[in-house]
Amino acid sequence: MSDAKTQIDQTVKSNDVVLFMKGTKMAPQCGFSSRVAGVLNYMGIEFTDVNVLEDETIRQGIKDYSDWPTIPQLYVKGEFVGGCDIITEMTLSGELDQLLEQNGVAYDKDAADKIREANA
Repeated sequence: MSDAKTQIDQTVKSNDVVLFMKGTKMAPQCGFSSRVAGVLNYMGIEFTDVNVLEDETIRQGIKDYSDWPTIPQLYVKGEFVGGCDIITEMTLSGELDQLLEQNGVAYDKDAADKIREANA
């Protein structure tokens, strides 16, 4: 398990935005992963996707790493942000915009506003 932890740690710390998900950003394999990847893609956020279905040690390892029981899991600048419900809430409240701005992560502000308008 330490190999998985090392691999996860390196991935999280060497990429600005990482989404551990079921499937890939272009072919999500669960609704929750699809929702978060869809938000990130729509907002034009460059992110690294890690398909936990390809490696059981990573699938369990990420849960242990974050002490969070579910997937997807989003990391920004090495910090765990949350899963699908948290990312959805943060997107709708504008908190995700603030987090991205604070961390110097580029995103499409107009797209973020459109998501909020569509869900108002």
